[in-house]
Amino acid sequence: MRQIHLFLRHILFWGVLLCLILLAYAVLRQRPQDLPWTKIDLDQPIGLFTGRKLAALTGERAQCLALLEQAGVSYSAMEPGGSGQCVYDDAVRLKAERGALAYAPAAVAPSCPVVAALKLWEWQVVQPAAQRIYGQPVASLRHFGSYSCRRMYGRSAGDFSEHATADAIDIAAFVLADGRQISVLNDWDGKAKDAEFLRAVRDGACDLFSTVLSPDYNKAHRDHFHLDQAERGAIGGRACR
Repeated sequence: MRQIHLFLRHILFWGVLLCLILLAYAVLRQRPQDLPWTKIDLDQPIGLFTGRKLAALTGERAQCLALLEQAGVSYSAMEPGGSGQCVYDDAVRLKAERGALAYAPAAVAPSCPVVAALKLWEWQVVQPAAQRIYGQPVASLRHFGSYSCRRMYGRSAGDFSEHATADAIDIAAFVLADGRQISVLNDWDGKAKDAEFLRAVRDGACDLFSTVLSPDYNKAHRDHFHLDQAERGAIGGRACR
């Protein structure tokens, strides 16, 4: 019993010490986004806990929509839909905005937590990488859709996909301002710049989404990035491959 008490005391000590170190780091660097208990702000740079906070927006429709509004994102909130295991209640369709990434097809409506992560990805990962590597912005993203009432990998049994609740989107290609297209299928192992860009945006997505799957994961993802905001991401259950 005494050994258990000592063990628990050590755990408590190191836990408090870690919190104090984290607090000091965030305060000294003026980065509240690196603290787990601060509110998420889409106008702030990506922090240590940004991905978890985005995933925690699942089920917090009003809070998530308020974040988009605060950040100046133009959107249309969709009516709840679906049935059974395929219900969605916080789907959002982005409106066309000058200077913002366009989505093709434009009618896609992922869940609000996915859209919030997509906007941060656009602002702080995709466009900076495009400017650094190509000297121009990305004009649009081509995708394979978001909502789809199905199980994982289209199987007849097993867990339902995050697509079944609009909590995922599959990104297939990026179209630059000059019209050139960089696709996951054709360019993942293509020219140096294209491969560099695709890996940069894949790696950056890992800080924002609960799950990021690319051609490095399996053949089923050879032509797209699967990005989802599974609830497990709020407590650290994340996957990046």
